[in-house]
Amino acid sequence: MNSVHVGSAERALAVGTWLIVGGAMLYSVLTVTPLMAAHTAAAWRWTAPILPLVVDAAVVIVVRLDSALARLGGHGGRWPVALRWMTGAMTLALNIGASALVGDLVGVAIHSVAPLLLIVTAEAGLAYRRAITAAVHGLEERARADRQAREKAVQDREDARDRRARERRDHEAAVAREQREHEARLIREEAERQERIRREEAERAEAAAAAERESRERRERERERAQVERERLERQAAQKRELEAQERAERERREQLREQEQAARERAALLAAGPPPEKLPEEQARATVAAAFNAGLPVRVAAELSGWSVGWASARYQEHRDNVTAAALEGAAL
Repeated sequence: MNSVHVGSAERALAVGTWLIVGGAMLYSVLTVTPLMAAHTAAAWRWTAPILPLVVDAAVVIVVRLDSALARLGGHGGRWPVALRWMTGAMTLALNIGASALVGDLVGVAIHSVAPLLLIVTAEAGLAYRRAITAAVHGLEERARADRQAREKAVQDREDARDRRARERRDHEAAVAREQREHEARLIREEAERQERIRREEAERAEAAAAAERESRERRERERERAQVERERLERQAAQKRELEAQERAERERREQLREQEQAARERAALLAAGPPPEKLPEEQARATVAAAFNAGLPVRVAAELSGWSVGWASARYQEHRDNVTAAALEGAAL
């Protein structure tokens, strides 16, 4: 059931109730007026309809106020209940009064229909209205609960969205902070590394300069030592060369003396031997010519001593003179 159905039910109940009330009031006025006229002075018979109208007005008030209170969910207490039952009893009594006085039970039953219907309709209408009001309140409560649930869901979604946005902002802020701290740490570490590299380079430069100075000083000392050693070696070498030259000169002098003595002995032997009876072999003849050359003998004497011709001896002399000249040039070149 929704609000449309509830409104339709309330309209149907209101229309039906007022139809019954109106019909009962009209019937009551028509039924009670003769009874009131019969029991009222002749001069005041015109007031006969007033009493049923007053009683029916009270019924209308009761029905209307009960409807309003039921719609508002309120309760008037005991007096509205007393008024409702009192007006209902008065209406019933007035409607069946004429038939009851004459003992007409059928009339009593017939004339009690409208008042009883009015009384029961008022009570049932009140119950219906209270039930409808309770149902409307339930629907309103459910609608309010649904609305509150939707609003709460919307609020929860908004809160969740705000919370996610806040968490995202917090996360982004934390990430940005960590990024800044990381970048600052990297910059600091890079600065420390650059400073360490500069210090190491300065230390290496100082060490290299010290090593260079030490190496230069060491090279200078080694050069000085090498110079001293070289000079010492040169002196030793010069002394050795001088000693060797002296020894060589002495050997050459002794060799020369020995060769001169040998040559003298050979020349003496050759001169002592005299001319050979026949031509000497070539090797022996060469040696004889060489001895004659070294002894300074003439070519003719050398030819006689070797047994060879003067021309051949002259050619050997020329060879010896060429060898002597070459040796002299070589000694001059050295």
